[in-house]
Amino acid sequence: MKKILIIEDDKLISSLVQFRLKKDGYETHLVADGNEGILAIDALIPDLIITDVMMPFRSGIEIIHHAKQSQPDTPIIVLSSLGEEEQVVLEAFNLGVADFVPKPFNPNELAIRVKRILK
Repeated sequence: MKKILIIEDDKLISSLVQFRLKKDGYETHLVADGNEGILAIDALIPDLIITDVMMPFRSGIEIIHHAKQSQPDTPIIVLSSLGEEEQVVLEAFNLGVADFVPKPFNPNELAIRVKRILK
């Protein structure tokens, strides 16, 4: 079973994502801030990371930096509000993220992207 780490401070979004991905048979783990996210990356060694950009304590960019140093082959999907930070999204892609999903999003579309990445 593939492990997915969801790093998202919005409880409604993280619950929706977790519910949808569990339905597809993935093992999901939720954390609500950047510090917890970095600890969870090292503890879980996930098959996929889904992270928000703007979070308490550490940003999504810091999470991506850490993940790419400790587990360079783990794919990352970035969630972010449109217009929030075009430059940050560009930086995320430059760091090697697999995909970007603008908020608000359809959980089914995210599930399709997850399945494609984890093939």
